[in-house]
Amino acid sequence: MQKFFRTTLGRGTLMVVALGLIAISINWFYAPHGVAAGGATGIAILVQEAFGVPVGVTTLGVNVLMLGLAWWLLDSGTTRRILIGSLLLPAMLAVIPQAEVVSDRLLAVVVGSIIFAVGVAINYRIDASSGGTTVPPLILKRYLGLKPALGLFIIDMVVCLFNIPVSGVEAFVLAVFAIGLTSLAMTYVETGFDRKKAVYIMSGDIETIKTAIRDHSDHGLTVHSVVGGHSGQTMEMLMVVVEQPDFKHLVDKVRAIDPTAFILATEATEVHGGSLG
Repeated sequence: MQKFFRTTLGRGTLMVVALGLIAISINWFYAPHGVAAGGATGIAILVQEAFGVPVGVTTLGVNVLMLGLAWWLLDSGTTRRILIGSLLLPAMLAVIPQAEVVSDRLLAVVVGSIIFAVGVAINYRIDASSGGTTVPPLILKRYLGLKPALGLFIIDMVVCLFNIPVSGVEAFVLAVFAIGLTSLAMTYVETGFDRKKAVYIMSGDIETIKTAIRDHSDHGLTVHSVVGGHSGQTMEMLMVVVEQPDFKHLVDKVRAIDPTAFILATEATEVHGGSLG
């Protein structure tokens, strides 16, 4: 299955699914409640609320404009990368009918944000894009040195602010909430829910700790030779990869052997391959 999704057909299939999810989130959850949570589709929702223009039509107009800017101010490679998504998303927005799936506005935003995040994350995985307001941050980065994440945040916030005159303060608050929830959901979709921790351990009793971990658990264990920054002495540091539920047990085991041991834990969002020894 993974080999299929690495092919052109597989990537195309994933892109269609991703754009379909984005279109569903807009037409079934955001647009029926007049919540514009940034981006080209957010602009389209505002235009629909104010002037009655269909979301798909405005999204197409914004995306075509962004394609022109990308061609003019960026490069042809960027333009080609966003071309299909820029044209296919408006088509899906036009084909998928708008419907108020849930009547509660907050619930609609929560569900819509998660669906939207899954769609965008899938696109990121295959290096695809739905176009729209992803272009201006790249322009700001090239010509002003502004980080794309900051540029996108500013643009999305400007779109969100227009909720106030068009749909009211509540729509603005919900739009900001949607952006935050989407960002959080995307983080988990992109990095996976099966997270682990990488735990680094240094101790004066490192051999005992190493033996306890190696002989009484199946945690991945790697030994690094490190040099103390102040002492200049060479010593061993252990790196142990553990499942989240096993983290506290590992720390307690190390503390029982050496209460003064140095322990540093970081999130390991992805772990591939196995141990060499």
